[in-house]
Amino acid sequence: MRQVEAREWWLWGFAVTVTLVLTTGIVSLTFSGPHLIRTSEWLDLKEWARGLACLVLLFDIYTVYQQLQLQRIRRELTQRNQLFEVITENAADMIAVVDCAGNRLYNSPAYQKVLGYSSEDLLAISPAEQIHPEDRSRVLEAAEKARLTGRGDLLEYRMRHKDGTWRILESVATAIPNEEGQIEKLVIVNRDITDRKWAEETLAHNALHDALTNLPNRTFFLERVRHVLALSQRHQSFKFAVLFIDIDEFKVFNDSLGHAAGDALLIQIARRLTVSIRGVDTISRSGSLQGGSALVSEESLARLGGDEFTVLLEDIRDCGDAIRVAERIQERLSIPFVVEGQELVTTASIGIAFCATSYAKSEELVRDAEIAMYRAKREGKARCQVFDNAMHTSAVKRLRLETDLRRALELGEFRVHYQPIVSLQSGKITGFEALSRWERPEGLLSPAHFIQIADETGIILPMNRLLLREACLRLRAWHSQFPCDPPLTMSVNVTPKEFAQPDLAVQIGAILGEVGIDPRSIDVEITENVAMADPQRSNLVLWELKTLGVHLSIDDFGTGYSSLSRLQGFPVDTLKIDRSFISKMDTDGEIVRIIIMMAHNFGLRVVAEGAETAEQVSLLKQMGCDLAQGYFFARPGDHAAAQALLMSTHGPLINNQVGIKLLTV
Repeated sequence: MRQVEAREWWLWGFAVTVTLVLTTGIVSLTFSGPHLIRTSEWLDLKEWARGLACLVLLFDIYTVYQQLQLQRIRRELTQRNQLFEVITENAADMIAVVDCAGNRLYNSPAYQKVLGYSSEDLLAISPAEQIHPEDRSRVLEAAEKARLTGRGDLLEYRMRHKDGTWRILESVATAIPNEEGQIEKLVIVNRDITDRKWAEETLAHNALHDALTNLPNRTFFLERVRHVLALSQRHQSFKFAVLFIDIDEFKVFNDSLGHAAGDALLIQIARRLTVSIRGVDTISRSGSLQGGSALVSEESLARLGGDEFTVLLEDIRDCGDAIRVAERIQERLSIPFVVEGQELVTTASIGIAFCATSYAKSEELVRDAEIAMYRAKREGKARCQVFDNAMHTSAVKRLRLETDLRRALELGEFRVHYQPIVSLQSGKITGFEALSRWERPEGLLSPAHFIQIADETGIILPMNRLLLREACLRLRAWHSQFPCDPPLTMSVNVTPKEFAQPDLAVQIGAILGEVGIDPRSIDVEITENVAMADPQRSNLVLWELKTLGVHLSIDDFGTGYSSLSRLQGFPVDTLKIDRSFISKMDTDGEIVRIIIMMAHNFGLRVVAEGAETAEQVSLLKQMGCDLAQGYFFARPGDHAAAQALLMSTHGPLINNQVGIKLLTV
């Protein structure tokens, strides 16, 4: 560029010199030649010469000005070229210039940074050879379109890295026309978006997969079911089933070993389920769409959350195939797992929903499979159940009952009824057991109709707190009306959901303090099965309750699998024999006698539940039983009925032939 500029200045200098010489000659002529020409003519020539000289001078000035402008423009172009070189040399995007034949004319250094190719490597390789075979035709079509229209479309394609891997590029081509307006070059800008695409795919994967097990989640699974449901509606012969799997007693594992161990167990369960469903090719059927074995893909197993998994079995023959798969899954899951060095044995309850024409949504199939799973759990766990319409009716009824329970809590429809507990030695009422009742427009409901559902849904917690407060207020009033020594007591039941509350003792203590009742007048009852579900924790909770000053009773004794020796470590005061043993006393009373004897040996009082006949009461008294309650004495009644019993000083409630009368205190 400098040589060109120097030569150009030399030429311009020569032109200026010649012009100046001519101008000087013309001017000198005007001063030295008047004697040769007539005066008038000379004057005219002189004026013309001077005018010409001025024009030449103006031309020289303009020429110099134009040269200066050209130099300025040339410097600006040079600076722009330098700036372009800096940008292209340091740009992260790969910039290439190719001719109409596809030959590379320029490649920015970014090619080596991104793809590992040097300029020499790129010149030796055809651009088309670097493009993935599946994308090659699209790229060539886009390049041809850019040459024809002058506009390039944004395009994504894969290009081979020098190490053999594939990178995903985002590319756009811009056409460069020549002086005639014809396209002769293309500028192609390529951007490496491999990391961005990986991030997008990761986000999409995470949105449809469970983070812990990497299995498809509920959204993905429902989409799969939606697809096969549409397929079954188009092809009558295509059958499928949804399996809903719930791990039995998983909460016990989680609470006992910790959440980290629980997560580790879930991961192992997911792996074993994956292996199990891959083996369903042993299912045989005829006339299937696919032919051969059942179609079970990686997406057919999903984790819906917690310890709940689902399996989609496609193209099966009948429901028997689904049952066989469920049994195989249960068999595989029964093999012990090893978590943190401990062997854990699990079982699973499985519900099966078989495809039917009545299904319109995938959610309905999963819902019905879940309903069948809950039926399997209620029937003893570790089994499978196939959904039928009766289950749906039952589930709808249960849902309606849950709704009514919540509304009843808001409207205050729960009532406390009281059943007297009688001393078999004195015949006096020593206290009452507080029992919940639901007062509905159609009548009074006993706990058997709603307590289990209330406990499972958690409604039992606020409900029993209100009932406990009411029972304590009533007992405080009776203490004032019917003073005795020892004072009347009130027995209250604690359900499994309540017993699982970490602050149970704090809650009960707060109510007793608010009401102002002596804790020694309150007898807290828990069932044998609840107490023995987790003996270590039960012992801790019972001691917390004992610290309050309340008395503790084991309710429904004999229905579980514990023994008096196992209960000996608990700080309990009373044992309540289940009514099922009392009802058989007329023919087999030996068990009751042994329980009473052993309980007394451990220093426990004994209450017999469900005493209904004079013979039963007589036998219980002979065996040395301390207390009894049942229809023989009185049915549960409201506070008015209970108060009437206390106020009665005449009517004997125990048959005279037994020799015991129920007296007011």
